[in-house]
Amino acid sequence: MSRIEQFEKMLASGQDGPLVRFSLGNEYLAADEPARAAEHLRVAVNHDPDYSAAWKALGTALDRAGDDSAAMAAWRDGIEAAERRGDKQAAKEMRVFHRRIEKRRT
Repeated sequence: MSRIEQFEKMLASGQDGPLVRFSLGNEYLAADEPARAAEHLRVAVNHDPDYSAAWKALGTALDRAGDDSAAMAAWRDGIEAAERRGDKQAAKEMRVFHRRIEKRRT
């Protein structure tokens, strides 16, 4: 059974939460399915709006899916979440990703 199948089975059995959704989103990113990843990562940040790692991954998934505007918005929200939690490294990384898209758009 793949890791995706394991996490999907957990969801089907009612085990839902930000960590399960984050993990499943990361597995879909690794499987090069960014749209599916984004679905689960959105749920993760809805469960926990201060989950900076989930915001970072959501921005990455949206970027890989070709949605620059949504990726930038996710990283902006993620920067705010990271700053609330004192997660300076995650905020710094998301700022870099955000700037890369800005440069790519010009």
